[in-house]
Amino acid sequence: MQKEITGPLELLKDDGTLTGEGWARKPWWNYDRRKVRAPWHRIKEWDYYAVISQDGGYGLTVTMSDLSFAALVAVCWVDFKAGTYKQLDTIRLMTRGRMGFPPSSKSGDLYFSDKKMTVEFGIRDNKRIISVDVPSFESPYGDRGLKARLVLQQDPDMDSMVIATSWAENRKAFYYNQKINCMPAEGTVTMGTRIFTFSPTNSFGCLDWGRGNWTYKNTWYWGSASGTVNGKSLGWNIGYGFSDRSPASENILFYEGKGHKLNQVTFHFDANDFMKPWKFTSNDGRFELDFEPALDRESYFNLGLISSIQHQVFGWYTGTVTLDNGTVIALERFPGFAEEVRNRW
Repeated sequence: MQKEITGPLELLKDDGTLTGEGWARKPWWNYDRRKVRAPWHRIKEWDYYAVISQDGGYGLTVTMSDLSFAALVAVCWVDFKAGTYKQLDTIRLMTRGRMGFPPSSKSGDLYFSDKKMTVEFGIRDNKRIISVDVPSFESPYGDRGLKARLVLQQDPDMDSMVIATSWAENRKAFYYNQKINCMPAEGTVTMGTRIFTFSPTNSFGCLDWGRGNWTYKNTWYWGSASGTVNGKSLGWNIGYGFSDRSPASENILFYEGKGHKLNQVTFHFDANDFMKPWKFTSNDGRFELDFEPALDRESYFNLGLISSIQHQVFGWYTGTVTLDNGTVIALERFPGFAEEVRNRW
């Protein structure tokens, strides 16, 4: 089943269950944190940006999240060609929703600062602005300090992937999420004396914007890519495992700003060695890709009741994808990432 929502509606009923489950091209659902019927520590809010230079073979990811019991902010530099990455995290305990995450992805700024880093997300005139200053960042190249200012251009008419689904075991637990792909990126990342340039002709960003009341134990699979093929904008979002996806999948292709909805996509990989080649298949034959890993951004922590095991693998996709009209697009070493994440929190 692929239920598409095409007009505005409230996200939650008074009892805390979703008003209408499904997927959409725009963020039609109206999120109000006060309507969430759950203990305070179950509410999760996050904004995540990944910006990759298709030609340069490098990228920056920035996370701001309020998990209620703590805020996690992370900055990560990835180098496809060198097969390396460097990440710095910081945690602020017992935030309980006080980080000030806006209820809509369309407006509102986010700001975080502590002794380790200063991170700011802003929205101005269809532009998303990412500003980062991490004085203690130690780069993979031996440099100290990272500063970045990246501007993503978001066409207000382009499609995105929005989903609102709940968990079968608890219908008041929900996942409301928007993925915006293929945003041309411009700016620089500076580490020491090294300056890495992002040009809008070959650099693209994606946003993972989420609000939800999660279950305690969960696993998700997610993949994303944005770039150009033969001068045309192409990207995708794929994923499953997180909530009951009976109403809709979050699998979609983006071509020249338009979404081409996919049905089911399956990730095939060796869970004992994430650096071995991956494969992606679909039940309708429209997403058939091999994936060559360049690096595995591993993250692990275990605090007893709270734990997270993350493998976000960056690399290159090769194969074919098929648009709604039957057009087949061949890809050769198209940069992106895929991940498996297991959480107890």
